[in-house]
Amino acid sequence: MQLPQVIADYFAAANTDDADRVAACFADDAVVRDEGRDVCGRSAVRDWAQETRRKYRYHAEVRTAEAAADHTIITAYLTGDFPGSPIDLRYRFKLAGGKIAALEIG
Repeated sequence: MQLPQVIADYFAAANTDDADRVAACFADDAVVRDEGRDVCGRSAVRDWAQETRRKYRYHAEVRTAEAAADHTIITAYLTGDFPGSPIDLRYRFKLAGGKIAALEIG
């Protein structure tokens, strides 16, 4: 399956402990919604990625991708040491200028 490069880069980075690499996928003013809270800005995204890795060990494997006019929805299979593992999660990406402008995980 052919993913937009920045989404492929995001999943590759998210499967590591490198929060800087995750943050590099995002626009300066990006917004991430995860676990009922929003984080805004690349620096906050970096902190979120680092915090998430401290709380959980996980691996995400992309299963499906659905492209629409203004967003891409990815279903990923996550395994790890978090409650409910393993689980399928949906990632809703909005891209702008080759970066992730918004991401909602649910």
